[in-house]
Amino acid sequence: MNLHELAPNPGATKEKRRVGRGIGSGLGKTCGKGHKGQKTRSGDRRLPSWFEGGQTPLHKRIPKRGFRNPNRVEYSVVNLRVLEKLFSEGEEITPQKLLEKGLVKPGMPVKILGDGELSKKLTVKAHAFSNSAKEKIEKAGGTCEVIG
Repeated sequence: MNLHELAPNPGATKEKRRVGRGIGSGLGKTCGKGHKGQKTRSGDRRLPSWFEGGQTPLHKRIPKRGFRNPNRVEYSVVNLRVLEKLFSEGEEITPQKLLEKGLVKPGMPVKILGDGELSKKLTVKAHAFSNSAKEKIEKAGGTCEVIG
C-alpha cells in the first residue's frame, strides 16, 4: 500500500453542494433558501432567546413593582423564650455559643427578639436587640451588649 492509494471508505464522504448552478441541479436561482426574508440573507442570523420577532418582548410587557434594598441586613433571630430554656443563670451568651447550639446560621449577624419571658440574669452579646428584648433582659437583671 502506498500513500497515493489511500482513500476513504465507500459512502464515507458526500459531494459538496454546488448551489446556484442552474435549474437542472435542483439548487439553482434561490439556492434552496426560498424567497426573500431574513433567513435567505447572508450573515449571522442568531437572535437572543427572548427576541419575539419585533413584538414587544415579555420582559417589557409585564408591570414592574416594588423595590429591593441592596443594603438590607438579614439577621439570624433568636427569641428570649429559647434563651430561657437553653441557658442557665449568670451565663454569657455570644453568637458563637448560639451557633454551637444550632440556633443561628453561620456567617449571619444575630438579633435577639423579645418573644417570651426571661427570669434569669444573663449577659447577652449580639449584633442587634429589639426594644422589648432589651427591656426584658435588663428587667431580669441581665445586660445587653451590642457587638460590631
